[in-house]
Amino acid sequence: MSYVDEVIKQVIDQNPMEYEFHQAVKEVLESLRPVIEKNEEKYRREALLERLVNPERQIKFRVPWIDDNGQVHINTGYRVQFNSAIGPYKGGLRLHPSVNLGIIKFLGFEQIFKNSLTGLPIGGGKGGSDFNPKGKSDREIMSFCQSFMTELCKYIGADTDIPAGDIGTGSREIGFLFGQYKRIRSLFEGVLTGKGLSYGGSLARTEATGYGLLYITDEMLKCNGIDIAGKTVSVSGSGNVAIYAIEMAEKLGAKVITASDSTGWVYDPDGIDVAALKEIKEVNRARLTEYKKYRPNSEYHEGKGVWSKKTDIALPCATQNELDLEDARMLVDNGVIAVAEGANMPTTLDATEHLQKSGVLFLPGKAANAGGVATSALEMSQNSERYSWSFDKANSTLKNIMIDIFHNIDDAASRYGLEKDYVAGANIAGFEKVADAMMAQGIV
Repeated sequence: MSYVDEVIKQVIDQNPMEYEFHQAVKEVLESLRPVIEKNEEKYRREALLERLVNPERQIKFRVPWIDDNGQVHINTGYRVQFNSAIGPYKGGLRLHPSVNLGIIKFLGFEQIFKNSLTGLPIGGGKGGSDFNPKGKSDREIMSFCQSFMTELCKYIGADTDIPAGDIGTGSREIGFLFGQYKRIRSLFEGVLTGKGLSYGGSLARTEATGYGLLYITDEMLKCNGIDIAGKTVSVSGSGNVAIYAIEMAEKLGAKVITASDSTGWVYDPDGIDVAALKEIKEVNRARLTEYKKYRPNSEYHEGKGVWSKKTDIALPCATQNELDLEDARMLVDNGVIAVAEGANMPTTLDATEHLQKSGVLFLPGKAANAGGVATSALEMSQNSERYSWSFDKANSTLKNIMIDIFHNIDDAASRYGLEKDYVAGANIAGFEKVADAMMAQGIV
């Protein structure tokens, strides 16, 4: 049995029922085969892959909090500090009922390579809780966040582990978390990113993941002789990533025709109205059923179907494994030319394989949605400098990082005879830097 196969089997055996983690490890290691096989004896002797797939530290803790009626609730908190070979742990905090250790490990493992691709000195980590912020009052959110940080603060710091936002964790939650950290540790430091502008946040951070997705997608298309202007784009999701991906796609001259949330999706043949979407989701925190009030010519549909309309470019920006094989076949049949992942692992393995075999340009999330963590690292730099950059400086730096990521993954794929396999290229480029650092630092 090859070294790669041994480690994949070991991960499955040692981490039962953690299917998303299994999927992430298999996707990465399968595409690393040509790299591993060239150095198999050396990597096996030093157990490099075993060290790569086992987190440096896994933290699980109880989070008690009190609701507005005086009822005590208990949630579970997690922080997985996966790999610090190239820098302090960096990754978001996800607040969602689906969160469990396997989900956090999958996200943390992906984060290793995503962070490496940015070219910035940040390692991989992830955290969160099965707490659901939807329907909670501000006071209840504060109660949870303060309890969560009371335990988490023991393990994080500006040079150790720097959490950020993720699904369910926006500026409100980051503010409550930062306030509690400062209260307990008596430190005003860049321990969290995604902070408000009045206390150390960075301009362009809100837009970063969505804008970054379009910067790298545009570069991929240009390098393949395609102009994004005039193209039709389908987007899933209606959160932070989706909203700003839609905004930048339209700035680049494309027409975005879909958006979705957890209950359904909208189709707007005239192009999604970003201002309406922002008011519905960011101001009113309402469902997409409201969209038709703003755009009478649009359609709202319950359930799945966001990929059913004819489109040139698909941008899945919602959640993991949302785009399955059936969706991929539908997109190919409708003539899609490119798919770029705005969320973490939103495309199933069989769907990814079908898209690639069908000649669709495919950008994986660890490259395509790296704009958020890249700008988080830029926020860390500003905090260290005790200085704030202009929007234009932060945004132009982000754009250059995303363009560099594309060329690095394109080059890595080409070096191993895998031209235009950007999944393999992203995994190889991310792995090489981390592996080199791990080997240099000894068996730790």
